[in-house]
Amino acid sequence: MIRRKTRAVYVGDIKIGDDAPVVVQSMTDTKTHDIESTLEQINRLYQAGCEIVRVAAPTEKDALALSEIVKRSPMPVIADIHFSPRIAFTALESGIHGIRLNPGNINDKGKIREILQECKKRNIAVRLGVNSGSLEERLLEKYGYPTGEALAESALYWSEFFESVGFTNFKVSIKGSDVLQNIEANRIFASKTDIPLHIGITEAGPLGKGSVKSAVGLGILLYMGIGDTVRVSLTADPVEEVKVAYQILQSLGLRRKGIEIISCPTCGRIEVDLPKVVKDVEEKLEGEDLPIKVAIMGCVVNAIGEAREADIGLACGNKSAILFREGQPVKRVSEEEMVDQLVKEIRRMKEEKNGRA
Repeated sequence: MIRRKTRAVYVGDIKIGDDAPVVVQSMTDTKTHDIESTLEQINRLYQAGCEIVRVAAPTEKDALALSEIVKRSPMPVIADIHFSPRIAFTALESGIHGIRLNPGNINDKGKIREILQECKKRNIAVRLGVNSGSLEERLLEKYGYPTGEALAESALYWSEFFESVGFTNFKVSIKGSDVLQNIEANRIFASKTDIPLHIGITEAGPLGKGSVKSAVGLGILLYMGIGDTVRVSLTADPVEEVKVAYQILQSLGLRRKGIEIISCPTCGRIEVDLPKVVKDVEEKLEGEDLPIKVAIMGCVVNAIGEAREADIGLACGNKSAILFREGQPVKRVSEEEMVDQLVKEIRRMKEEKNGRA
């Protein structure tokens, strides 16, 4: 894959675009004015690997809470602003690292210009958001409904406006719940500008279906080299968004975080309880951040090859398995002990790597 060349934008100390890795974002689902609950969730997201967090600021009360949240957050915070320029200015005074603006629901160029001037003065980044649900009336009249072309045209129009008032410290997000519409809109925009893109399939749905939908849409865009920062939008605990985002990026070789487990589908050849083995290994390794590949293979057809190619692997057979490490067999283990032995070997590898660091 060849990533699209974009200019750099900084949200706090996090670089987006240029040669930076794809950045993982999420958004809290707490009431922002509940400062302790919001910070508790921000810290859980940070522990899961989130690098930038967005918080809702629909009211003045929420905006006034931002200064304390920014002060105590372990990562940069973006304020999500809709409809109200007044709340935007309150947020900017809090020391926020970035704001998300949707010109489609402010639609007052004078006020948007004032907000951008204040952002420039304070060195605050902006995410210019274009959504299929809030497209300008002129474009709905022109295209009939929010097509990919309509979304791209809106994003290009507002990007040109931002730059015309001397503001360049921004990235763009073009989102809709339709995967193909989303891909087309981002593809058109990416072909015409070097502005960094935040990508995501908005309103993707519950954890299972939403993860699949996001993986398809984001996977295609990322494979095309499009996307400098991502959010997986799920109707679920925001921590799950971060986990799925890293799984998508890891599957494309763009980021590595934590242990990647490779396991085969079940079939009539398997002679161990493979689903239980995999589930038990996942539970025991929850939270481990060692970036390695672990293969748990159920039968002799592919087991030896996959286990040998992984950093650590189990090649299962008749109620037992051969434990591999870095391509070499370590020992044969019974079904009853294979989970504990595999986990022990992974933790031994982690200790050795930490000792060398």
